[in-house]
Amino acid sequence: MGRVDGLKQKLAAVDWYLTSGLLFLALVLSGLGYAAYRLQLLLNDAEALPIEAVVIKGERRLTSEEEIRGALQNLMARSFFSADVTEVQKAIEALPWVYRASVRRVWPARLKVYLQEQQPAAHWNQDKWLNVHGEVFQAPLREGLPQLPNLAGQDQSAAEVLESFKQMSELLELNGFTLASLSLSPRHAWIATLEKGVVLELGREDKMARIQRFINVYPTLAQQQKGIAKVDLRYDTGLAVGWEETKKESR
Repeated sequence: MGRVDGLKQKLAAVDWYLTSGLLFLALVLSGLGYAAYRLQLLLNDAEALPIEAVVIKGERRLTSEEEIRGALQNLMARSFFSADVTEVQKAIEALPWVYRASVRRVWPARLKVYLQEQQPAAHWNQDKWLNVHGEVFQAPLREGLPQLPNLAGQDQSAAEVLESFKQMSELLELNGFTLASLSLSPRHAWIATLEKGVVLELGREDKMARIQRFINVYPTLAQQQKGIAKVDLRYDTGLAVGWEETKKESR
């Protein structure tokens, strides 16, 4: 009987230690949970840990500080730790003249933004722009932009039109001409316009060879006592010329 009582006492002691241990663990976990909760509140407290400044790096000519400030206005109300740098990046990249942006936190309370602006290469379909990568974008006109050529076509052909413009422009400039505009029709026909207004109809094939044909025959055409309005080069050999006088009479 004494042994049974002793065993019961030992079991009771084990239960007490186990219960007290579990209670202690529960208290520790509760304390850690409360501390984590308080820390979360602190990290998200814009007044306790505000974003003090946004540093903008990179060449910036076409994007104003007012535009950047407006894009970040709502995001700046968050704390330094709760501000989502991906959201900040998207807000900056949504500005019309911004090509790319990267954002990182700088301790203790700054965001550093590296900004890369669009580099326009041409006007596209009159109301858009084409950047140097052949990508179409929309943005308002800004002062200080260089004189750019006018390109046109379907958006999916933008890179092709830009590359063709570069090739044609280089060939023409070597021979004293300046290419002002180039368009590609939905039927894939090319039309080029020189700086002096001469229109070159190049058709769908062999556009570079036809440009060269125009260059070769131009000295003969220039000897005529009338201006050239249009040159149709859509023939395997030869060409057709529309003169300025004919153009005026048809109006």
